[in-house]
Amino acid sequence: MILDLGPVLRGECKHLPVDYQLTLPPMEGVEFVEDLHVTGAVDDQGGYRTLSLQADVPYVAACARCLAPVRGMLKIDFRRAIAPESSMTQEQLEENFDEYVVTENGKLDVDRALSEEVLLSVPYRVLCSPDCRGLCPRCGKRLDSGLCHCPTEAEIDPRLAVLAQLLEDDPDEETPAT
Repeated sequence: MILDLGPVLRGECKHLPVDYQLTLPPMEGVEFVEDLHVTGAVDDQGGYRTLSLQADVPYVAACARCLAPVRGMLKIDFRRAIAPESSMTQEQLEENFDEYVVTENGKLDVDRALSEEVLLSVPYRVLCSPDCRGLCPRCGKRLDSGLCHCPTEAEIDPRLAVLAQLLEDDPDEETPAT
């Protein structure tokens, strides 16, 4: 959504409400199950303009241990100061990227700023439960649904079997006296 901040910039109003639906772009490993209902406002308090947005973001992601689908909800509370593009250098904007949103010709791209915030807020790793036991490394069965019947002994990789011989005791080697 592109907001026209003309009325706020001209001093015609001090409060500009925001209420719309946002479809998020796809993200690897996360499915956003519905559009976001975004509410908020642009406020002008003596020339200091702020953008405040709130949204609940339902998502589905795979458990990092067992790959089961996990439903979650992000609560986004987005607040930034609004700065005209000519008021700050590129270096200042890069240093303070999490404090400002920039207008271009009196217009503000709310979608871009909010989408970035949502993508940064998605958990890096999602678990179906804190004590999830994951998958069997041999057969792939979810261990939370019961034990599988795979052998529990570690099978030596045939490519590394030669190294196991180095760990065996050499009968010709004398044991040092202690």
